[in-house]
Amino acid sequence: MNYIEKIAEKFWKEGYVILENFFDETLMDDYNSKILAHYGVNPSWEHTNEFISKSAVEVIPWFPYREGKPYFDGIDKHEVFNKITSEILHDNWENLYCMMMFSKAGSKGQAWHQDCPPENSKKYNLNRLVYTHDINDETGGEIVIMPKAHKAGVLPVGKPHEDIKGQLVYKPKKGTVIFLHGHCFHRVMPVKRDRISTNFRAVPNGTPEDITDICVYRNMRYKFSTEEVIEERI
Repeated sequence: MNYIEKIAEKFWKEGYVILENFFDETLMDDYNSKILAHYGVNPSWEHTNEFISKSAVEVIPWFPYREGKPYFDGIDKHEVFNKITSEILHDNWENLYCMMMFSKAGSKGQAWHQDCPPENSKKYNLNRLVYTHDINDETGGEIVIMPKAHKAGVLPVGKPHEDIKGQLVYKPKKGTVIFLHGHCFHRVMPVKRDRISTNFRAVPNGTPEDITDICVYRNMRYKFSTEEVIEERI
């Protein structure tokens, strides 16, 4: 079994895999500067107040490729990055979108969630999270993952940010990649300094383009396209 096959095997066992020092620091510095230039000094929220209040999520997204700005091809077209994706998702997988995520200093981060409903195990997205700067004690915004939760069904009802027994907390360094199954429970801890992460989302062949339109939180299911709570979870 080769290196890439071992990565895929670990991914399917745990629901995620973390690869440190995957991307060059110089490339990460360049991309971090481009992302910060886009957001500026005081970017505005793009979600409704109801969503922010109920979800305990404070993240400002940016989709550069939708704006005709393919600034990040050094990641998007990276040969090994995509070979790993192919080993996980098999042939004819598709890019879903590239999403930059900005969290302001002092914001809540992201509450526990699943990126798409888990009822159909064959319908899911793959998060390919890339970190262009260090996440550490000074920045806050650590990522919290529940191992093997991609096989656990629906996220249990509870308080949005409350700890779940068995969770693991990670502080990704600059250049780190996390491959994370969309059904795997995960969250981001409160942010102390402005925080950036990037997500080059991919999907298996035949997956609906709107697979991530409905997100599952501990207290609700939310539909982004219509900006509404479609299920209260109590």
